[in-house]
Amino acid sequence: MQTASKKVINGWAMYDWANSVYSLVISSTILPAYYDAITKQRVDESGTAYIHFMGREFVSSALYNYTLAIAFLVVAIISPILSSIADYRGNKKSFMNFFLTMGSLACASLFLFNTSTGRTNAIASHLGFGLLSIIVACVGFWASLVYYNSFLPEIAAPKDRDRVSAKGFAMGYIGSVILQIISFVLVFFPGIVGGDETKSDASTIQFRMSFLLVGIWWWGFGQFSLSRLPRSIPAGEGNKKNILFNGYKELRKVWGQLTSMPLLKRYLVAYFFYNMGVQTVMLAATLYGKSELAIPAEFLIIAILIIQLIAIPGAFAISKLSEKIGNLKALMVCVAVWVFICIDAFFVPKGNIVQFGILASVVGFVMGGIQSLSRSTYSKLMPETKDTASFFSFYDVSEKIGIVTGLFFFGFLTELTGSQRTSVLALMVFFLIGFFLLLYAKSAQRKLSLL
Repeated sequence: MQTASKKVINGWAMYDWANSVYSLVISSTILPAYYDAITKQRVDESGTAYIHFMGREFVSSALYNYTLAIAFLVVAIISPILSSIADYRGNKKSFMNFFLTMGSLACASLFLFNTSTGRTNAIASHLGFGLLSIIVACVGFWASLVYYNSFLPEIAAPKDRDRVSAKGFAMGYIGSVILQIISFVLVFFPGIVGGDETKSDASTIQFRMSFLLVGIWWWGFGQFSLSRLPRSIPAGEGNKKNILFNGYKELRKVWGQLTSMPLLKRYLVAYFFYNMGVQTVMLAATLYGKSELAIPAEFLIIAILIIQLIAIPGAFAISKLSEKIGNLKALMVCVAVWVFICIDAFFVPKGNIVQFGILASVVGFVMGGIQSLSRSTYSKLMPETKDTASFFSFYDVSEKIGIVTGLFFFGFLTELTGSQRTSVLALMVFFLIGFFLLLYAKSAQRKLSLL
């Protein structure tokens, strides 16, 4: 096959530009810091914050992790069915549009999550709404990515997929940084949007306005991307009346194909473990820095902004590394770096901004590269097929179940030990398992010589 036109490639990459604002502003910076600030009903002598919800007292950071885990569990359950149906009907763009619209509206609805520090009753009454919005936004974001990722093997030839995948991530980092800077200005100059610390409701508007802007940005640029993507070719045959049954039938067919592909199967297992660590670190990093390391919110926002900027050259550098030593070896290098990241994060002294900043820079460099290379490696290992969304649903389910496991594990250990440091160190085990499983996949690669 030939790689699609520049117009199509740029249109595809623009969806990373559109949705990455969710990853940065909602998942990584403004929302976690805002959540931490408004959910401190009780703080113990060690500085751990607790909050009551649904008749139980939670460590507030653990409740946040559990909420995200529930969202990822929903995605893991629904994405295989929906993606196989989309492949069968040839309407991946419609499904992608539905979920990006749902997610962007949920982000915008966080504007109404207006509890203020010190107002216990307000926190209790609004927390359920805020957590529900977080779940819906997360489901919309990740479900839309199932369809977005499945377009890669349809628009790019195998030899171009590393480059095209890296371009998507780079566009995402650039777009998210632009909106992050706008949010950064609003947070530090709240008077621009009427923020006033003497008024309990208005004092949070600078944060809540950022959530509204994310929803608008994501939906608007998402529509632009959809307008450039090609219509998928229906893969289904025969009876089209029972779509749900046909969807399961397609999944069984894909699973049957996977069981006869030892390299792809081994790679997916390795991906499950190392990506469990990557995603958990990325999702928990801000709360870890703010609540465990006592890093000021202002520096956290700056540090994560730096991470996004460093991730751009990191994605391209690791793509170049894969060209020289191969995809699996390059992934093994990345995973080894993540092992040392976990060790260093465990030993960062409380309040040490310099060491945290250095650690954040290393995370940024390998973050984009390992995500981009993981996606393109999977697309290379896939067989030639029209069922691209169904194949990517397996990739997606592996990722989401890994995230669910990682987040629940992280939250449980935090509540068990009263410290997030133990949870961070425990994530190192997942990276080590992933590393050795990549070695196992490498043995199959030597026999098949696919990459």
